[in-house]
Amino acid sequence: MGVTVDVRQVYKYPFEQVVASFLRKYPNPMDKNVISVKIVEEKRDVSTGIIYRKRIAVCQNVVPEILRKVSILKVPNIQLEEESWLNPQERNMAIRSHCLTWTQYASMKEESVFRQSMENPNWTEFIQRGRISITGAGFLNCILETFASTFLRQGAQKGIRIMEMLLKEQCGAPLAE
Repeated sequence: MGVTVDVRQVYKYPFEQVVASFLRKYPNPMDKNVISVKIVEEKRDVSTGIIYRKRIAVCQNVVPEILRKVSILKVPNIQLEEESWLNPQERNMAIRSHCLTWTQYASMKEESVFRQSMENPNWTEFIQRGRISITGAGFLNCILETFASTFLRQGAQKGIRIMEMLLKEQCGAPLAE
């Protein structure tokens, strides 16, 4: 089956400020689930100027305690891999992330884009699609997918609130039209 969550947000800040805030977003006291984020690879393509980054995030296991009675879910932390391609000339950054934990039972993938807004060149549009599908958990598949769907939606909204707060702290009030 699987669950998909789509998010769209316009930040009233320039692309460069939004991307800089995104790259510094975690760890953050507003989201204690993210324990650490480490850059494991970074390189710039000299011909295109595109900056490629691979980061690994370590997050607390947020699966409810009652579901952790299932042995495969009894892990303290979850690892996520994020790859990004930043094109400063075209003012866009594509991001792909997926879960490295439970890969034999679940697939969690997100694809996101930050790009200059069509409404205003001083604003930045954020589009994200997250998809989770669970297999191999028998009757728990639907329960886990329902939890995952709620978690994805809430996580996306929390991420947007954190970005807005960081942007306001680092850059001041949003830009008017």
